[in-house]
Amino acid sequence: MSGEPFPVSVTEVVLPFRCVDAGSRPGPSTAEQFDRAWPSYRRWFLHEGELPRASYAESRAALRRWMPELLADYDDLVAAVGGDDLKARFLSHWCPPALVAACSIAMLGSPRQLLVRNYDYPAVLSDTLALRTHWSGRTILGMADCGWGLMDGMNDAGLAVSIAFGGRRAVGQGFGIGLVVRYLLHMAATTDRAVQLLAGLPVHMSYNVAIVDAAGDRRVVHVAPDRPARQEWNWATCNRQGDTEWPAHAEYSRTVEREEALAALALDPGLDAGELVSAFLRPPLHRSLTESTWGTIYTAAYRPDRGTLSLLWPGDEWTLEVSGDAEGEHPRDELALVPDAVTVRTQVPRPEGIAVLR
Repeated sequence: MSGEPFPVSVTEVVLPFRCVDAGSRPGPSTAEQFDRAWPSYRRWFLHEGELPRASYAESRAALRRWMPELLADYDDLVAAVGGDDLKARFLSHWCPPALVAACSIAMLGSPRQLLVRNYDYPAVLSDTLALRTHWSGRTILGMADCGWGLMDGMNDAGLAVSIAFGGRRAVGQGFGIGLVVRYLLHMAATTDRAVQLLAGLPVHMSYNVAIVDAAGDRRVVHVAPDRPARQEWNWATCNRQGDTEWPAHAEYSRTVEREEALAALALDPGLDAGELVSAFLRPPLHRSLTESTWGTIYTAAYRPDRGTLSLLWPGDEWTLEVSGDAEGEHPRDELALVPDAVTVRTQVPRPEGIAVLR
């Protein structure tokens, strides 16, 4: 099949995509979604055994220092999910375990603003939750991760942000990228402001952060725990920060092949939003769930000019509004390459030993 380094089989899975509006403060609906995912979150958060995680006091102090504007929402969220020490430390996103994925991102600027992203990840570990929040006076809609973090999202000012793993093994003291994305969307209305904020935040791993605003200003920022942030006036990114630094990950995720496909698209001066989105639904940007355990879970297309998020799959689409109030479900029955039951309960190996346990 795909040369996976562990036993796999093609299995029918249900991806329970849903949209939840969490209201003006963290409360019961947020807690319900968190409790649904907590068993797998907990396994992942504790999988390194005796290696100590940061204490609650250290985690909250990091939030107070680096993202004080989120502190009230954090405290409310911790209270909503029951307030215990382990959940509080997890929800701080401070110095979490290592986590890698494979994604492709491209953007169009004015007058056809668009951010489109493919999220490639193990099907059995994906959150599949579109979370809309109106906390602290800012409306944000995005694909949730780890409770209130976001892998991609857009705010009511038309700023869209998304991330791709940067293809480096360095791990340091900093925040998980999901909470960084939420912070940028909470604090910024323009790409320029988001880039300024991002440069001052510590991150625990390397990521490529794609940002586009309602005026069409689009940039990619390379962040890392061991070197300063570096911005590029670029329109697309996959899973490297320049040259290949982690060959095993680059080969497994096929990042060079995807980067070359995006570079070819960039040569078309008349490329429009529809054509770009269509390319993300075809190989090599789109990867079948039966081809790899890192198949494409969804394609997200954010339109800052319309205030919409469209979740797409070949032959299927679900569109949500950032400033709306609609909730709902859009389950997907898929055939997917899945590790055997023992592997799922313990770990999904990644190149050269990095693992996800969720």
